[in-house]
Amino acid sequence: MTAEVHPKQDKVPGVEARAGKFPGPSLIPMLKEIQDRCGWLPREELEALARRQRRPLYEIEGLVTFYPHFRTEPPTGMTVGVCHDLTCWLKGADERIKHLHEQYDGESDVEVTEVSCPGRCDIAPAATVDDRPGRVEDVAELVEQRRQGSTEPGATVAYAPRGGWPNDPYTRRDEHYGTLRALLSGEIAPETVIGNLKDSGLRGMGGAGFPTGKKWEIVRAQDTGVKYAICNADESEPGTFKDRQLLAEQPHLVLEGMLMGMVVAGAEEGTVFIRHEYGPEEGVLDAEIRHLHDIGLLGDDVLGSGQRLSLDIFTSPGGYILGEETALIECMEGHRGEPRNKPPFPGVYGLWGKPTLMNSVETFADVPIIASRGASWWVEQGTNGSGGLKFFAVSGHVEHPGVYCVPMGTTIRELLDLAGGVAGGAGLHAVQPGGASSDFLGPEHLDVPMDFGTLAEAGSMLGSGAMVVIAEGTDALAAATNVLRFFRNESCGKCVPCRAGSTKAHDLLTDTLHNGGELDDARKARLRELEMVMRKTSICGLGQVAMGPVVSVLNREEPGAQS
Repeated sequence: MTAEVHPKQDKVPGVEARAGKFPGPSLIPMLKEIQDRCGWLPREELEALARRQRRPLYEIEGLVTFYPHFRTEPPTGMTVGVCHDLTCWLKGADERIKHLHEQYDGESDVEVTEVSCPGRCDIAPAATVDDRPGRVEDVAELVEQRRQGSTEPGATVAYAPRGGWPNDPYTRRDEHYGTLRALLSGEIAPETVIGNLKDSGLRGMGGAGFPTGKKWEIVRAQDTGVKYAICNADESEPGTFKDRQLLAEQPHLVLEGMLMGMVVAGAEEGTVFIRHEYGPEEGVLDAEIRHLHDIGLLGDDVLGSGQRLSLDIFTSPGGYILGEETALIECMEGHRGEPRNKPPFPGVYGLWGKPTLMNSVETFADVPIIASRGASWWVEQGTNGSGGLKFFAVSGHVEHPGVYCVPMGTTIRELLDLAGGVAGGAGLHAVQPGGASSDFLGPEHLDVPMDFGTLAEAGSMLGSGAMVVIAEGTDALAAATNVLRFFRNESCGKCVPCRAGSTKAHDLLTDTLHNGGELDDARKARLRELEMVMRKTSICGLGQVAMGPVVSVLNREEPGAQS
């Protein structure tokens, strides 16, 4: 995608915050190319890049040190990464990490490291060998394959949808993109698509829950010649892997929904922003984009409609913060992924200063069936007063972790039963219904319908659509501390409340756990104070929710307490 340098738009509030950013093409794909070629980022390569692009070296150094995927030291051999975040921690990751250190620390060609969630919570404890995903049990085999020179991915993904996903309106591949074709031919009007989305009640499924039809309407209404579209495929929150499954099995729906959004909003260029840990799924997407070119749905004159449509893929250089839409845009433009102050919002002032339509993987995947079957059909799929369908990633202490598509409004109990119940027949201690950032709920909430409003009333949130199940006998405070460690590590550091508050809280909790695990009243009060300050003053959602799980544990111990 070509970068455009736009003049300052004085009528758009907040644009002045862009001052000081370097214009020009994003350096991040160039840095990725160097690392792919060299295995790391040698100093001389960075200096050569600075000369070629006429950019200061300190700008490049600022990018390299911000993004965790970039390496500034040459690898000593293979890198074995083991996830230490919540779901993997629940499944014994600490002991597995200790065992791998004992096994490989004396071997010069293997480095064992702890990593944040690679999005493989269904096979927890998850591991990677040079970014090739697998189970901890697979590590020895993967290491041996690498020693023999194999570069094949550790977890292959074939184009073989399991069938039966209820959000797919198609039964055969030659039917794919039928709704997009109807939109391009004029059989379906853009206003009709927006109307169906609004009437369906579809909301953003990445966590924020903004009404999808309203977002599309806002971008369509912007009077400007250039607009963009982005699919946010950077799900990185512990316990969350539903989008990964959709990318692997429903690339046609994700891309069709995105292309329909581009036609409706008036955008010609779209980008799928995908986390680097999803290499196999990126391969599926790349193949599907080539297929779209082959069947004439991408190009300068799609199906003779006069409509230009272009899609590409931008691989994330790492960091949970990039799931926040403005941080993602900053990254694509080649800056450090720090959230912008809002307003303006991306629908008005997004990528390269132009209106930008951004939705999550699941949101785009739901569009074709809503547009083809209508809002009423979609609403009827829900239950318990809710409308539509919802994908959930279920992990933790369950018999059958995986991705489940259920009616919106399905209760926690019903979803838990679908996943086989608590592993080993144990009792339920707590669940996080919406991913690591959602507050813990106890067994008394088993019959709460899983929807935006009902979960909020129960004291948690739908969030990223990831239910993490915790069995009786688990130390809830230790689990919450594990979650807080993730948010502390992933804070971009831009705002003091998040950067300092998460560190102070984690230090306090770690010290408590090392000294018997009992919080006195003074420490509880300090934790509540830190949570309140972070929630009210952090710039983005990371800092606003980071302490929520910890305080929810305190509230469960003291039912009358206020956060």
